[in-house]
Amino acid sequence: MPDTEIIFSVQESPEGGYEARALGYSILTQAETMDELKQNVREAVHCHFDEGEAPSIIRLHLVKDEVISA
Repeated sequence: MPDTEIIFSVQESPEGGYEARALGYSILTQAETMDELKQNVREAVHCHFDEGEAPSIIRLHLVKDEVISA
């Protein structure tokens, strides 16, 4: 039985744009905009899984790493 959900950790790329990595799967994609990233994540998930095995929900967990002075 396929998982119903897959979670991606999304971070801003140092070069600009965004990077998304699936938790528990070897899926990585990137894009310049968030809308582009969402489409790339969908395509990557459908390419990774066999027909009918892909999770029905894709969750994007946005991680922002910010450094401030003390």
